[in-house]
Amino acid sequence: MIPPANPKKNSPNALVVIPARLAATRLPNKPLADINGTPMIIHVWRRAIEADIGPVVVACGDRAILEAVEAAGGRAVMTDPDHPSGSDRVWEAVGLVDPDGRHDIVVNVQGDLPTLDGTLIRRSLDPLAEASVDIATLVCEIADPAERERPSVVKAVVAWGPGGIGRALYFSRAAVPAGAGPLYHHIGLYAYRRAALQRFVALPPAPLELREKLEQLRALEAGMRIDAAEVHTVPLGIDTPEDLERAREMLKG
Repeated sequence: MIPPANPKKNSPNALVVIPARLAATRLPNKPLADINGTPMIIHVWRRAIEADIGPVVVACGDRAILEAVEAAGGRAVMTDPDHPSGSDRVWEAVGLVDPDGRHDIVVNVQGDLPTLDGTLIRRSLDPLAEASVDIATLVCEIADPAERERPSVVKAVVAWGPGGIGRALYFSRAAVPAGAGPLYHHIGLYAYRRAALQRFVALPPAPLELREKLEQLRALEAGMRIDAAEVHTVPLGIDTPEDLERAREMLKG
């Protein structure tokens, strides 16, 4: 049984950062896409506020996103539009909003998860109760057999411990591990120790990262420890117009 997320454990110094930029090949201007009268980035910001683990800031690659967030009453900062990844954008934002290092945990919430439940954000902090963990993330057991072979569904290989938390040994687009047993869908939400995030963004891209096109493999190749907490649901990520329509239906009312 997966225990409920503890909203207090490890959270007093957490900072939530949502990286967002307009450039997207399959769904242009995605952060500002209308979902029932509200830009998608505002839905994500609200979910992060509801998690109630610390201040929330949107790290913007475009001024239009900043203006939308501020119009909704949120906090946003401009970052270099040419960052190669969301992690780099998050790290720049951390330096801008917390130069004195008051927050020792940084939670990176993707800006295209408008249906994200705040309890999942809280759950991502649970693995950090173990002092040796550098990065925490989330996984969910795959229920749809078709997802086992789908490259767009990233699988996490986890050595499970108590409390539905285990050490992540590998991530792949392939159906791993082989043999009978469950496979786990990786959810791209990360809680970093601040020092771990600083180290991570300073690392060069790694061979396995480039081969699988999975940024988290850079951390594993560098010997950083990633632990995963199991959850019961996968939030809808918005990548296509069809995804956007699904989100509109899910968030009606």
